[in-house]
Order: sequence, then structure tokens, then C-alpha cells
Amino acid sequence: MSKYYSKSVREFIKNRAEGRCEYCQWFEDYTPGPFNIEHILPSVQGGTDSLENLAFSCSGCNGHKSVRTSVFDENTGNYILIYNPQMQIWHEHFTWDSTKTKILGRTLTGEKTVELLQMNRPKLVRLRKAFIALGLHPPT
Repeated sequence: MSKYYSKSVREFIKNRAEGRCEYCQWFEDYTPGPFNIEHILPSVQGGTDSLENLAFSCSGCNGHKSVRTSVFDENTGNYILIYNPQMQIWHEHFTWDSTKTKILGRTLTGEKTVELLQMNRPKLVRLRKAFIALGLHPPT
């Protein structure tokens, strides 16, 4: 269920995210559908509506994340917390591949977040290629 946020809250969160999904870094301005204000710690797990718990997210990342905050890692036998855009720095956990079209995890958190959110969805990779040609990708 989608929650209503005031225009000022939505604008604050969008501006803080520089108009991009805080997970896959795609631009809201180049997406046909609206972005979501999503709970990093979902409401069903006790997450609040505080600005520190809200992220700007494309519908793809938001849909894949759903209410999950961790992923089981078979190699370690542990649950790994996924990336938290309000508590962690994107470039510490992710980087672009040599073509700048795919996101790679630098850390286990990054790797598991890329997997869970399917941050290299084929259509998104194709869009990134096109935007490289236009000089609009990767984001700075």
C-alpha cells in the first residue's frame, strides 16, 4: 500500500537523493513511472516515517526490496544487511563495471544488495548504455 507524503517531504527526499534512486542510481526524470518514498526499515518491522528511514527509490528496486532488510549468504551462513542509503555511502559498497553499465558490489553488503534488488536488470543496463552515448551516465 502506498503512503501519502506531503509535497515538502517528497521534495526534500528527492533533493537529498539528487533525483536518483538511492539504490541503482537511475534518474527519476528519465523514468516513465513515479519513484517511491520507501521505508528502509519497513513499517511492518517497526520502521518509522522519520526522514532517516525514508529513501527515494525507483519502482524496480523498491519492488525487489519489498520488506527485506537482509539476505542470507550461503558462503558465510549469515544474514547480510542490505545497503542503507541513509547510513552508508554508495561508493563504499558499489562501483561501476568497466563499461559503466553494470553495478558491482565492492563489499558483501553491496554484492547482496545488487543481487536482491536486481540492480542490473536488462532494461536498466540498456538504458545506461544509451545514456552513456548521450553523456548523461554515469551520475557524478
